[in-house]
Amino acid sequence: MQTATHYKILVVDDDPDIVEMLQYNLTREGYEVSEAGNGSKAIEVAKAVKPDIILMDVMMPVLDGVAACRQLREMDEFRNTHIIFLTARSEEFSEVAAFEAGADDFITKPIKPRALLSRLAAFTRRDALQEEENKVIEVGDLRIDRTSFAVYKGDTKITLPKKEFELLSFLAATPNKVFSREELLNNVWGTDVYVIARTVDVHVRKVREKIGEENIKTIKGVGYKFNND
Repeated sequence: MQTATHYKILVVDDDPDIVEMLQYNLTREGYEVSEAGNGSKAIEVAKAVKPDIILMDVMMPVLDGVAACRQLREMDEFRNTHIIFLTARSEEFSEVAAFEAGADDFITKPIKPRALLSRLAAFTRRDALQEEENKVIEVGDLRIDRTSFAVYKGDTKITLPKKEFELLSFLAATPNKVFSREELLNNVWGTDVYVIARTVDVHVRKVREKIGEENIKTIKGVGYKFNND
């Protein structure tokens, strides 16, 4: 189980003052911090240091945060990395675009160090709980192995990003039970993370594209359930 002192964080922002402030507060808390000034450099540094968490500004030169996030999620080694966007209120920023790209959360500037540290602690707590719940869920021809974050359909292995995997395993753990979007947000993303209900729809659609339409059913006006009939 990792603690803050074992977590590596990559801070990506083209504002040196913000980078310095974040680096100071995160280092003092026990995190190991690296930095980058744009999305392209972020990908380069991420490949070198393998961070557990990436704090990523949205509007940056060379390569913006959304594009950088999308590229990172296409690499196997960053499918389970927590990626949190840093956004200014004045920016034209789509939450849906962020989550489509693979973001786990976003934090609005100006950044309050105490709130940021609380948000990061929520991610580390969920990681710890996930480690304690390691087990295999088998429903029909699907096998969900929490120890390796792998999904098998028959003999075919399907690799899912972290949040898609957590959503699928949560639904499959209680087949035929209907969960509202709010319940899924609270249980998969957590109450400490700000995300919108549409995020659930986006992730369900992505999971269905990979495992098939038949397993996750939409209950109109209510939410979703995992069907094992």
